Amino acid sequence: MNSGIVIVPTYNEIENITLIVENVLALPESFHVLVVDDSSPDGTADEVVKLQQQYPNTLFLLKRQGKNGLGTAYVDGFKWALEKEYLYIFEMDADFSHNPKDLPRLLEVCKKNNGLVIGSRYVTGVNVVNWPLSRVLLSYGASIYVRFITGMNIKDTTAGFVCFSRNVLENIDFTKIRFVGYAFQIEMKYRTYVKNFTITEVPIIFTDRTRGQSKMSGGIIKEAIFGVINLRIRKLLNTL
Repeated sequence: MNSGIVIVPTYNEIENITLIVENVLALPESFHVLVVDDSSPDGTADEVVKLQQQYPNTLFLLKRQGKNGLGTAYVDGFKWALEKEYLYIFEMDADFSHNPKDLPRLLEVCKKNNGLVIGSRYVTGVNVVNWPLSRVLLSYGASIYVRFITGMNIKDTTAGFVCFSRNVLENIDFTKIRFVGYAFQIEMKYRTYVKNFTITEVPIIFTDRTRGQSKMSGGIIKEAIFGVINLRIRKLLNTL
């Protein structure tokens, strides 16, 4: 069994899915890819099915009914990967904001720390390309806010490019996960943190998408702001 699988959640990513799959599967480290698609009306899942003819043993598809959010897509992907006995499970966007060439670096560190590795935009400054200043300030400010509330010493708390070792995910109760947007990314890091697993940040360059549409919304931002306080309160009440 291949040790590493990259979970790629999709909704209307027809413009990106072929390229991202081909780039990941062309890496010498031989990763596998699991696409979790939320019934994309643009035919993303159908394109993955076609690609499976070319990559029958390394590309997998999990089709879900309806648009149910990033967090639940990753949780379903985590469960699938754990059942298949993968040792290292990645989160990665389909839009090339995360460079597939960084996957081997994250894997190498995760094998050493046996915890969580974050592809970090902010651990060595601000490494973001093609974002307006307002978006950079929002994201960077959010990480400062999360560190203040939670006590986590993580520079990029909302990062969506990460690698979990299997034992981290095995120790997280997915039934208690509450959030689906950016707050989900924070929640997963916080649950890893309170379980005392090692968390390491590896610097990456984040490049905003050039194809397709962003899924950012006001509701996602609101969830992140108030979700952090909720996480901290539940931890203090021992109900996390």
